[in-house]
Formats: sequence, structure tokens, C-alpha cells
Amino acid sequence: MKTSIRSFVLVALCATAGFSSLASAAPQCSGEAVSRAKKLLTFHFGEDDRIRVSPDVKELPPIRNPANKKQQFKVLEVWGSVYKGDYRMRLIYYVSGNDCTLMGQEILEYANL
Repeated sequence: MKTSIRSFVLVALCATAGFSSLASAAPQCSGEAVSRAKKLLTFHFGEDDRIRVSPDVKELPPIRNPANKKQQFKVLEVWGSVYKGDYRMRLIYYVSGNDCTLMGQEILEYANL
């Protein structure tokens, strides 16, 4: 009985460790997304030394390619700021192997009006 409990605990710990290492891994294309987010803010506001982009990238559910329903696009969310304004940016990629092709981008100011 004690052996089966120990085995169960060991398996649970291994599964938890494996899950946490997967959860902490950065999504594919995340470095590209952070770089593009800074370029997007610069495009909208011009060169400004107050532009900041968070290195945290959140992967959202994929969306279907409107031109080919069999293909999906990866959606990555990045947050940035300019002075006192916060901005949510979603960058949409087509991923083929290790290649990340930017297909679309959106920027939305985070504001309570």
C-alpha cells in the first residue's frame, strides 16, 4: 500500500514538473512579436524614448486563415506603453517550421472612457 502511494506521489510530482516547464516556455515567434510590437508603437507615435514593450508574450487561441480554412494563424498578445498610455497589441503569424510570417497586427489603447 505504501509503495503504491509513493509511486502515485512520484508520478504526480513528475507530471507537475513537466507541466510547469512547458507552461514557462515562451511561445514560438515570441521574440519576433516583441520586436514587431516596438515597431508598431513607433509607427503610431514616432520615435519616442518613452516607448516600452513588455517581454511577456501570451499565446491566444489560433484563428483560421480566411483564404484557406485548413490553415490556422498563431495569435500572440504583447503589451506596451508610451508615457502614460498602455496598449494591447495582437500579432498574427503563419508558422511554417521555424519560420514566422507576420500576417496581421492590431493595436488597441487600454483606456476607460
